[in-house]
Amino acid sequence: MLEPLKIGIAGFGTVGSGLAEVLKSGGQRVTDRTGRAIAITMVAERNESLRPAIEAHGASMTTDWKEMVANPDIQVIVELIGGTTVARDLIVAALKAGKHVVTANKALLAEHGHELFALATKSGVHLGFEASVAGGIPVLDSLRGGLAGNRIRSLIGILNGTANFILTEMSTRGLDFDTALKMAQDKGFAEADPTLDIEGIDAAHKLTLLIQLALGRYYALDKLPVTGVTVVDSMDIGFAKEFGYAVKLIAQAKEVDGKIEAGVYPALVPQDYLLAAVQGSFNAIRFDGDAGPVLLHGHGAGDLPTGSAVLADIMAIARGEAPNILGFTSTSLPDAEILDLDAAVSKHYVRFIVPDQPGVLRDIAGILADNEISLHQVIQKGRAEGDESVPLVFLTHEATAEAVHTAMHRADEQGLTRGKTMHYRIL
Repeated sequence: MLEPLKIGIAGFGTVGSGLAEVLKSGGQRVTDRTGRAIAITMVAERNESLRPAIEAHGASMTTDWKEMVANPDIQVIVELIGGTTVARDLIVAALKAGKHVVTANKALLAEHGHELFALATKSGVHLGFEASVAGGIPVLDSLRGGLAGNRIRSLIGILNGTANFILTEMSTRGLDFDTALKMAQDKGFAEADPTLDIEGIDAAHKLTLLIQLALGRYYALDKLPVTGVTVVDSMDIGFAKEFGYAVKLIAQAKEVDGKIEAGVYPALVPQDYLLAAVQGSFNAIRFDGDAGPVLLHGHGAGDLPTGSAVLADIMAIARGEAPNILGFTSTSLPDAEILDLDAAVSKHYVRFIVPDQPGVLRDIAGILADNEISLHQVIQKGRAEGDESVPLVFLTHEATAEAVHTAMHRADEQGLTRGKTMHYRIL
């Protein structure tokens, strides 16, 4: 039996304590699968009130992460403090010290992955980040392992559980956005400041990492088009249902003639797609490649699912596997040639609020035709008592988003609309 693999954990919050519990309850199973025990030796944590819980797991506590990095007995540093400043300093120091690193920090890797992946490769150590994308779903390991022989041409996913919970509640209960968000916060699915989740930024962090592993290209975070769920109106969720669609926050990337079309945005998903059935705080990701479609589904966050994903990376180190950061021989991937999302072709949903007058439908349909947008379905709803305006909804055949936006702007210019026009892509 090999000597125990000694690890240090930076941060003993939800994921850190979850990892400790997984090791405590499944320690023998881990040993059976790796041939050695995994022991938490030290935890770096600023909250002194957590000292008894940490020591109960047989670990010492320090308030200075540098002490943990300097400890010669510790072979693996698990970074779970989050953020992009102190966490970056910690990981850089650990990699330079020749220690393996495991992290769940997607924001840090989305912004500084280039630098950190190169440093890990230079140091000849692991930089594991399975837990950074979709929590307990083994997405990255699948891309580097079982799907490695496939040429992946596209990926599409629901990558943020908070946003998906909100849209699920708006759809199933008829709630407005603010009420659904408050429910997500009350249930612990959303932070007090939910900006990263509801504005699509969290999903964007994950998508940039998936593009690297699945498509072998580096797509800079600041070039990725991102729209969150704050723009979604419950009226459109209701109309989408009538047409046979569910509204989901989608993270998508695909190859189109050698370019990468990618973005995060609310979209209409046909109800017979498996993605449309993903409810609540669950995540799901579909890959399309040589082997056909593959869908992975499960919890995208939480103490035990994320702790389990962190442990999977630690176990790979315990087994003595060679570092395999991105699944390619090099971590210096070529930059993606980007296809502007407005130039991408898809079907579209467009909802106008218009005066209830003869000829308005004809005029707007004419504007759409002038922009080479062919119509698939149209519905006009009756007005409420005392309201002089009505919703007018178009589902189009394939067209560019640029053409749709031009038509929307033209309808506004001609005074045909009352209120904000809504637009969603259709998968």
